[in-house]
Parts: sequence; structure tokens; C-alpha cells
Amino acid sequence: MMGNSWPLRRVQNYEPDVSDDAQLIDETLAGHSAAFGQLVEKYQDRLYNTVVHVAGNAEDAQDVVQDAFVQAFLKLDTFQGSSAFYTWLYRIALNVAASHRRRKRPTLSVEHVRETSGLEPIDHADGPTETVERDECRQQVRQAIDRLGDEHRAVLVLREIDGCCYETIAEILEVPIGTVRSRLHRARLQLREELKEVLMIDEA
Repeated sequence: MMGNSWPLRRVQNYEPDVSDDAQLIDETLAGHSAAFGQLVEKYQDRLYNTVVHVAGNAEDAQDVVQDAFVQAFLKLDTFQGSSAFYTWLYRIALNVAASHRRRKRPTLSVEHVRETSGLEPIDHADGPTETVERDECRQQVRQAIDRLGDEHRAVLVLREIDGCCYETIAEILEVPIGTVRSRLHRARLQLREELKEVLMIDEA
């Protein structure tokens, strides 16, 4: 019997060192494009790790990250510094990812589902029948995650995969912390409801 906790793999909260971001932004605006290259180098891996779970596959994630950095560069003079640069960058990336998803339905890999959900379907022996059953379970997980709306998918990834605190997620999504908590709760409930049989959840 499963308790009330949702079986997602939690990651340690991570906040990047932003101490030199302001200087790099000023240098970029002054015409030194190499400074923006340092920002790209600093954040591209972490941004990709987040976006790949939202975009659904590596190819789309690479496109989203590239587009996000291009937009950030072009719009850098509008960055007011009221939030951290990376929260502003993530906001751009998530908006780009949402646009990509509307244009193209993603294909979710088994590895993506495992990493995104932190879930492993019921473990069976490695016989052919059990392999089919396991694949069917994974397919159900894939479909359940894909059915999450953009808002719920984004908050789930930022919290459970990227390890962002509620305050940072609120800044990135430009919503109150209460909305972050509500969306995360609903996302977990939706996955839990759709995956009862896969996860062998006993509601008694």
C-alpha cells in the first residue's frame, strides 16, 4: 500500500552563483559579445537539462535552448535586474518550449519518462511476457506525463527535476508562490490518478 507521498525522485535544491552576471550583462550591452558567451557557457547545460523534460526530446530541447539564448541576447536591454538573470532566461526558454510543443507533439523516450517522473514501473523478471508488460507500463507513464498541461509540466520539472525552490519557480513563471504549490499539487494528483494501476496504488 502506498502512502500519501508522491514517488518522484527529489533532487537537491540548486541555486547558481549569480555574483558576476550583472557585470557580464553590462559588458554585453557595451558591445562585448564574448561576455554573453560566458553567460551561455555558464547556463546552457542546466537550461538544457530542464528544457529536455519540457520539450520531450533532445532535438527539440537543443532548438529551444538555442532560440532562448538568441532571444535573451536580442532582448537583453529589456532585462531590468529585478530578478536573477537565470530566472529571466528560464522564463524565455519555457515560453519557447511551450510554442514548440504547440507546433509539434513530442515523442517521449523511456529514458525521458524515467528521468522526468522518477518512477519505475513494476519490476518483473526478464522473460518475454514480463518485458511486454513492463513496456506497456512505461507507455502508460509516457502518456500520462504527456497529458499534463504546459503549466503543470513546467512546475513539475522545475521543482522535481531542476530542484528550484518555490520562490525561484514563482519568479520564473511570474505567478504567486501559492499558485506554484497549487499547480504542483494538481500535477502530482493527475499523474497519481492516471497511474494507479501502474504504480499499484491502494486507495484503501
